[in-house]
Amino acid sequence: MKATKLIFPKWINTAVRLSLVGAALTAGTIAVVGKFLTMPETVDVGYQPTQPVPYSHKLHAGEMGMDCRFCHTTVDKADFAAVPPANTCMVCHTAIKKDSDKLAAIRQAFADPNKPVQWTKVHKLPDFVYFSHKVHVNGGVSCVSCHGRVDQMEVVQQQKPLGMAWCIECHKNPENALRPKEFVTKLDWTPPAGTTQQEIGLKIKNENKIHPPVENCAGCHR
Repeated sequence: MKATKLIFPKWINTAVRLSLVGAALTAGTIAVVGKFLTMPETVDVGYQPTQPVPYSHKLHAGEMGMDCRFCHTTVDKADFAAVPPANTCMVCHTAIKKDSDKLAAIRQAFADPNKPVQWTKVHKLPDFVYFSHKVHVNGGVSCVSCHGRVDQMEVVQQQKPLGMAWCIECHKNPENALRPKEFVTKLDWTPPAGTTQQEIGLKIKNENKIHPPVENCAGCHR
């Protein structure tokens, strides 16, 4: 009995080559996406980029006691926290250190508003994530809950993971983060003697009718 000889059609060769190319492209895509998703400027705690102007939050917000809202004027009025334009800086620096070389980029931007200072964003969320600063700030969530003690940072860095699990944990137990609204930008605030964070947080949670998160993805992913 003769052995059966298998004869494959010629298109099999092309199909094999294409499948190998497809596998290589898939592996490459996964590697690139994986690298992007794990880049420090995307997710890593500790990301600390160099800014075009050496602005010290430790000096301004810490030692001088400037309120966050002096520069980030929309933080309690809009979904985003505005980055201050050069004219905000020049409110003080037309007189204070007005000739400092470190402020050259600020003076140039002040002279030509069409060429603002290109600040590097530190805290980033994916485009598909909806986050409203005004909702959180007006609800009693302090800047420190997400950004850490920026009043102690010479150079701002990311201190929280900003991932979905981290957000959900806070939403499940908001009393751990809530404080009276008037102290939202007072980063060194602590509960008065005789009370605890949980007691104050639960009171604010009940007064503002803050409920645990609804299991609806559209709440954050829009």
